[in-house]
Amino acid sequence: MEPQARATDDDREKAVQRLQQAFAEGSLGAGEMDERLERALLAKSRSDLHALVSDLGDDVVHLTHGSGSLKRAGDWRVPRALRIDSEYGKVRLDLSRALIRHPEIDIELRLPYGSAVIVLPSGASANTDGVHTQWGRVTCKVADYARPGRLHVNVTGELTYGRLIVRNAHRWFGTRR
Repeated sequence: MEPQARATDDDREKAVQRLQQAFAEGSLGAGEMDERLERALLAKSRSDLHALVSDLGDDVVHLTHGSGSLKRAGDWRVPRALRIDSEYGKVRLDLSRALIRHPEIDIELRLPYGSAVIVLPSGASANTDGVHTQWGRVTCKVADYARPGRLHVNVTGELTYGRLIVRNAHRWFGTRR
């Protein structure tokens, strides 16, 4: 993204959501929130928007894993952006019962020989168009477009020989798995 590029309505909406989140977390007072919201809605460039949210911190987690299994399930906090590097490992991210504070999250996978399963809550969507494979496979069993008021996950990365499955949680006798 070029910082001097013109801001789109989507760019403005993302900045507004980040400002609202910061206000809800107590990082911004009401007066400052109002001022920044007005400036965000009138912003002409992406750099204008970046200046409004850059001091609010970035919720990014980077996990590096050599081999074996990496699993996140149950009650865990999902960051806005999750980066996972694993040479030979298996990755399982179950978001179905996790604490998700962001309407849209980004997951970047670097799994040259590994595989991943991402389990989403009911009604969530995911875009896997940014995942590149050579001999691997990508299977997405959820809607690929964002729906208002629902979680949307952008999955990107490289799975040279691995595979990726994105699906909703299954129901087994009244419980989710």
